Amino acid sequence: MILRLLLALCVTVALQAGGPVYVTLWFDTEDYIEPSSDDAALRLAEDLSALGVRATFKVVGEKARVLEQRGRYDVIRALNRHDIGYHTQFHSIPPAPAVYLRRMGFLDGAAEFERREAPGVADLRRIFGVNPSCYGQPGSSWGPQTHPALRRLGIPIYLDEGSQVGLNDQPFWYGGLLYVFKMGRYVLRADINDEAKLPATLERFDLLAKELSDRGGGMISIFYHPAEFSTTEFWDGVNFSRGANPARSQWKNPRKKTREQSELGYRILKNFVAHTLKNPAVRYVTAREFLQLYAGPEPPRAEPERLKRHLAAGIAYLETERGALSPADMLLALLGLEYSHVDGPVSRGQTTLSGGSVSRAEMEDAKLQVAAFIRTHKRLPAEVWLGSDTLSLADFTATLAADGAGQEVAIRRGALDFEKHFATDGAKVFNWVIHPEGFDGSELLELGRLQGWTLKPARLR
Repeated sequence: MILRLLLALCVTVALQAGGPVYVTLWFDTEDYIEPSSDDAALRLAEDLSALGVRATFKVVGEKARVLEQRGRYDVIRALNRHDIGYHTQFHSIPPAPAVYLRRMGFLDGAAEFERREAPGVADLRRIFGVNPSCYGQPGSSWGPQTHPALRRLGIPIYLDEGSQVGLNDQPFWYGGLLYVFKMGRYVLRADINDEAKLPATLERFDLLAKELSDRGGGMISIFYHPAEFSTTEFWDGVNFSRGANPARSQWKNPRKKTREQSELGYRILKNFVAHTLKNPAVRYVTAREFLQLYAGPEPPRAEPERLKRHLAAGIAYLETERGALSPADMLLALLGLEYSHVDGPVSRGQTTLSGGSVSRAEMEDAKLQVAAFIRTHKRLPAEVWLGSDTLSLADFTATLAADGAGQEVAIRRGALDFEKHFATDGAKVFNWVIHPEGFDGSELLELGRLQGWTLKPARLR
């Protein structure tokens, strides 16, 4: 008996010797038309609580208000035992976020997003008693202008799935937010409509968990919608497809699942989660816990010469033994500025300087002007003035990185290597049944690339 216990202990210790595998389970809680989705949210929250698992329920503002209006305080209490995130004010009522943000710049878009969404955040605070831990866009309706607005609203986490931007299929820092997004191979969903597919999903989970644990730890993202368990079609596709905007009196309820179909879904998810809990390396975490798991955005100190060598070879994040630095972090360090979050430029500047060099005095004055701009505006300039001519931010950074000690400073051209982490097909990555026919979000991807100066991997503590 003692020998068996010792053997079991040794096996457990061996399994735990690898890195931790964090699993985040989240639900986009959005259907405010079909009442059975309320019961689905309640059932999911209660089933998970019984398993000792806390999930993140990203709640639409209108959904929270409808729960209150219907007197579903049982649902509100059940969700409150988990984590509450934010999933926009109205989700699919036009215009969706990407639709109006596409026609706006970075600064006015951020202000408009905040104007539209602040009331929904306030209602979640009032109804659930907490500030939402995270935000995620409806469908593929993503836009980088959300970043400053979310920071001002006290929401530090971006939790969703999409393909506009991503880094190594794991969490990353971007726009001053911790992103869990474009998780690639580490996104996993059990098919809740086909129990025969569950064994393959469990095997897939085990392989991914071992892979992450063996390399020191990481995160797996699992997501659903309560509506998936109660209806056979999405509520918004029935009413708001391709930008349709019917009056509320004309809204239609989606087709409901049978009781047997719903029970099948609950059973599959419950068995899926129960299986994952058998792995001693696995720990379920909510969005509210992410900042405890990952080191903050403040970069480690690094030798200026190392930063220069890195930026001269190509403008991208730098990973060091003690953490990662974004291009913005490195630029601040080379300018002698203390760390603080700064946004990227609001436009793509241009180089008008025709000569191959500038004087030392011009370069030193330009550095002072850039530092002053950053301190004043809390963002990077699009271009840098040298007299009546300009250098794009990329060319200025490359020139600064290659600068020696001579009286003449040779101008270098900067390669924005971080842009490879962004999608390029604006029609493909914004394809969503709610967006108008032919919608193309290329302008949003361009703004997103401009904010790529802030991109870097997140590191587990």
